[in-house]
Parts: sequence; C-alpha cells; structure tokens
Amino acid sequence: METRRIGSLQVSVVGLGCNNFGWRIDADASRAAVNAALDAGINFFDTADIYGAGQSEEFLGRALGARRSEALIATKFGMKMDEQRCGARPEYVRQAAEDSLRRLGTDRIDLYQLHQPDAQVPIAETLGALDGLVRAGKVREIGCSNFSGDQLRAAGAAVREGGARFVSVQNQYSLVNREPEADAIPECVRSGIAFLPFFPLANGLLTGKYRRGQPLPEGSRARDGFGPKVFTDENLALVEALTEFAAGRGHSMLELAVSWLAAQPAVASVIAGAKSPEQVKANASAAGWRLTEADLAAIEAMLPRVR
Repeated sequence: METRRIGSLQVSVVGLGCNNFGWRIDADASRAAVNAALDAGINFFDTADIYGAGQSEEFLGRALGARRSEALIATKFGMKMDEQRCGARPEYVRQAAEDSLRRLGTDRIDLYQLHQPDAQVPIAETLGALDGLVRAGKVREIGCSNFSGDQLRAAGAAVREGGARFVSVQNQYSLVNREPEADAIPECVRSGIAFLPFFPLANGLLTGKYRRGQPLPEGSRARDGFGPKVFTDENLALVEALTEFAAGRGHSMLELAVSWLAAQPAVASVIAGAKSPEQVKANASAAGWRLTEADLAAIEAMLPRVR
C-alpha cells in the first residue's frame, strides 16, 4: 500500500471511512471491517463524534484494541451532537476532544478535524484551543473539513507564531463532484495542505453496480438521503461511459474512481466507506491503476466542465 504525508503522519493512500459504524453495521461487523483494512495495508481510519451518535468512535476503538499502534485515527468535532455539544468554542473543543479520546479508548488522536466552519467563533480562538491539545500530547495534527479556499487562507493567517496549523482539509470530491478543483485544491497546492476527498464513490454511484433504467436496490444508500440527488440519468450515463473506458484497459469502475482521485494534486488518502471485509479489500486494491497523462486527458474529455 502506497503511503502519503499529512503533516507528520504517513497515511495509506486508501483510508477507511467509518461513518457506517454504529449506523449501518454493528460492533462485530465494524471489527471485521477494521481487521480487513489493517490486513490489507490500510492504516488510516476516519470517523467523527456524530457518526452513529458516538458509536462509530466506540466501535473503532474497540475494534483496533491491541492493534492500535498499527493505525492512525482521524476524527472530527463541531457538528451538532446536541444543544450543548456543538460548534468550535475553545471550551467545547477541549471537551469534545476528551469525549472522543474516551470513546476511542486511546490517549491520542492522530488527526483532529474541525468538521465545519463556525461563523460564530473567530478561527484564531479555535486554533488556539487545538494548539493546546497538540502541546498537551492529546492530538498529533489538526485539520478541517468543509472549508473553502478563502476559509483555508483565513485559517492560515490566524495561526499564532509556532502554533499548530491545519495540515489537511476534507471536502466532498469525486468524478461527479469536482467543485474543489476550482477553489480548495489550488489553495492546498499553494500552502502544502493535504486534501482528503469524502464521498469518493458518490454514495455508491461510482462502484459501477448501478445502471440506467434499473431500480435502486432496497436497503442501499442509493435509495435514501443523497441517492436521488446523485443517481440522475446524466450521472448514470457518465458512469456507463467511464465503465466502458475502464473495461477497455482491463480495470473496473471502482478502480477508476479511486485511482483518478489518487492522481489528483494534493490528495493524500481516498477515504472510502465499507460495510464488509470484501468491500474493504476491494477499496484497498482499487488505487493500483497508475493513470497515464493520456488516460487522464481522455477521462477529462468525458467529464462535465468544472464551473
């Protein structure tokens, strides 16, 4: 498994997104997914306090157990847990970190991420609290999620001399959602921030399992939440064309989706969710296609223009 750098962390180019833990799969299934990931060379596990109302962190911590030293844990705070537990106020940053450490059953968080900007709190205050966690040894690196290029620049300018700064940003990015190319990614390249794409498979659209004219499977993520927004005729037609392109070169749609992201500037790890060991193994091996410049140009010609 290839590794790339996020600050001082050396992470696998494919990570395991743990948003299904405590929501779509139970503790035993979560443990099976974690062990499959470690055995496949994945060392980067991304979760958040709100996933499964805290159970994702609990299940991940229990699953790692004695293998904790093999893993780098990324978690997030800031989205609403309840009326008191939300936002990026310094006192809450410290409380949220302690809560995550307890649920994870660990003494350190490798990458602690602000899940979304908080317009009510100056970013310098949040960074100061995060810096305190780094200095206390409770957090190794800090990052953010759902930040624009302007917000990344503002955060960089707000860092106190010698203080911790965001080393990563995690935003939605895939073959069918390329918005970061116009904003966040250029800023990442300029400032040396690692980019972490979430929803890399567009809620399953880019696994290649779905076709135009066929009903979406019962119980799949495609049928609820984001599904109706993503599984459009236009996107399904694009996937058919991309699937044909990949097959013509001896690869799957899944391999194209993951390898294309891995080939983009600043991308450090492609965080794909999974509900089974089989899905974990497929995702882990999907980044092995080294796309050539000709491949990338051909793919670009098929994709909608970035606005």
